[in-house]
Amino acid sequence: MQDTPEVAVLRLGHRPGRDERITTHVGLTARALGADRVVLAGDGASRADTVQDITDRFGGPFTVETVESWRPVLSAFEGAVVHLTMYGLEVQDVEAEIRERHRDRRDPLLVVVGAEKVPFEVYEAADWNLAVTNQPHSEIASLAVFLDRLFEGRELDREWEDAEKVVVPQATGKQVEDTDET
Repeated sequence: MQDTPEVAVLRLGHRPGRDERITTHVGLTARALGADRVVLAGDGASRADTVQDITDRFGGPFTVETVESWRPVLSAFEGAVVHLTMYGLEVQDVEAEIRERHRDRRDPLLVVVGAEKVPFEVYEAADWNLAVTNQPHSEIASLAVFLDRLFEGRELDREWEDAEKVVVPQATGKQVEDTDET
């Protein structure tokens, strides 16, 4: 995964009192499934510490950024933009095209994930308005499915650097151990 250009996730908006876990899980999903950074805009910036804490404890590299407004991030991004929306083209119809542009043409990729109603300017700025399904669903699910398809499952074998803790896979129970790097 280190040989591919950057994948950044931009979380648009955050509804206080409603989206605390959602915004956090967008960041955690981005991290766990291969993105290089997440940008939390506006009120969503309040969730940055939680995502950073997980990165500090379970490894990276992964960057958490906060911005007042998402608009400058979107307009200044130099690369391809994928906006995840249930109104877009079906992922299975365009995933190869997106993968080719990202991996083969070496274009960085910005994945835009909304919260409240997404302004039309995002639809216009996107290279692809992409639907994982054209049914109502979670933005977290869309992000997970999209990243897995983008990386074709390679993100699941990622090696984590500078982890303080590691989960030991097992059939039953939970086991988390400290690493020698702490």
